[in-house]
Amino acid sequence: MNDMIKKVTQLLTDKTIDVFIGYGKGSADRSRAIFVRTAEQAENLVFSANCTQNLAGYLLKHEVKHLGKLGILANVAALRSILQLASEFQIKDGEVLVLFANPDGSFTEFLDFHSIEGYLLTTETGITSGEQERIAALEAMSVSERWTFWNQEFEKCIKCYACRAACPMCYCHRCTTDVNQPQWIPVASHERGNLDYHLMRAMHLAGRCVNCGECANACPMDIPLNLLTYQLISPIKAGFGATAGMKSDAVYALSTYKPDDKENFII
Repeated sequence: MNDMIKKVTQLLTDKTIDVFIGYGKGSADRSRAIFVRTAEQAENLVFSANCTQNLAGYLLKHEVKHLGKLGILANVAALRSILQLASEFQIKDGEVLVLFANPDGSFTEFLDFHSIEGYLLTTETGITSGEQERIAALEAMSVSERWTFWNQEFEKCIKCYACRAACPMCYCHRCTTDVNQPQWIPVASHERGNLDYHLMRAMHLAGRCVNCGECANACPMDIPLNLLTYQLISPIKAGFGATAGMKSDAVYALSTYKPDDKENFII
């Protein structure tokens, strides 16, 4: 921990970065994101097993992006988010300084996208065994059972959009849900509007979800939104051989045509 504070202090002092996105003490035993802009503020940085939030979601926030050169403390999910954002031309190589928290408590500085790609090839990036079990249970249901399950979950939605705010891949300046002329998604929190919103969001994340789980973590109604987007990972991989967040120059599977693409979905 002291090593990270010293490193961030040095980076800020010599003006290598203008702000560092890391973890600070939150309420109870939780951590929260903090934005360190001075060497004195670096003393507020913390890191423990509770520091699991994907901080990459802040990189494209208008009020953060315009603070200057950014540094970030990344976990595996954040590394994948950075590569996915790079592949979508949202981050340039060298634009963000990345410190990675190693499992042994040490920290690694990634100097470019290539080094991040190399690291991700050596570590576990998939969904957890518990999540796999829940997905398997969903896929074992009949279509009508799954329809009932998700409708019951979406009935709890209060349209707070915390899932959208927490997702590093939801960075549009104006979301479809905010458009009212014409109005594509009903504003009210009712069956039709909730279903429209969550299905639209899932499809926008198909082939882009880095399975960080921040959508479900942020949901105040405990809707397992991550399972909905996770279920789309395998079909994209099987159909197009693509996995989000592993290459900085990856081409989005659902916007690219290849002559050898499978066409077994065409009736």
